[in-house]
Amino acid sequence: MDNLKPSPSISTPKGFLFDMDGLLLDTERVGLKLFVDICAGLDIAAELAEPMFLSLIGGSKGGNAAKVDRFLDGRMSIEDYERLWDAQKDLALSQSVPMRPYVYEVISGLAAQGAKMAVVTSTHGARARAELKHTGLLGFFQTVIAGDEVTANKPYPAPYLQGAAALGLDPKDCAAFEDSDTGITAAMGAGCMGVQIPDLRPPNTPLPDLGQRVATDLRQAVELFGIQVTPVVA
Repeated sequence: MDNLKPSPSISTPKGFLFDMDGLLLDTERVGLKLFVDICAGLDIAAELAEPMFLSLIGGSKGGNAAKVDRFLDGRMSIEDYERLWDAQKDLALSQSVPMRPYVYEVISGLAAQGAKMAVVTSTHGARARAELKHTGLLGFFQTVIAGDEVTANKPYPAPYLQGAAALGLDPKDCAAFEDSDTGITAAMGAGCMGVQIPDLRPPNTPLPDLGQRVATDLRQAVELFGIQVTPVVA
């Protein structure tokens, strides 16, 4: 990592921690469409379904299930909803899993430079690893810290503390990249150098003021640390 040179006054990260959905993978838009379609079948208008889905982004599986259960209000059991959701999502992603802009370029480029990297996601481990494998990204990471493998979910700092520990690093020496307010709260709470790359958000909702940097995409986010990457050809 000697060739990673930071901008003045910005520390060079010794490790890199990445959220998955909405940050590495462009799966939140897939999820939004699925949720609206499922709700339409239950006579719930898109104008109600869309803001509800946006409120779920960055949440844990258990917490989101409770919110959806209340939202469905008896139209469908949460167990039936989760079975339908999983089946529809598997079908939607069966051919390809979309990535966010510049993700393969940045991740492969960092890996080529010897970067220590981990995924820190609220998604359960089996699904997270399967989706990352489908994109060809999984092998670039030393580990995946998943939502069913942590002592507490985001917005608590535990996932990022575990991610840094898995890389053998202090969280303050790690750059953490998140799209959601929930996720960046966890990263900053853990003491990481956090960068928020907003994706889908509730309208008219300002970003939290946590001292995080903000970028428009992942390439710009790593450039905030003075890092330039050259992608590995897939």
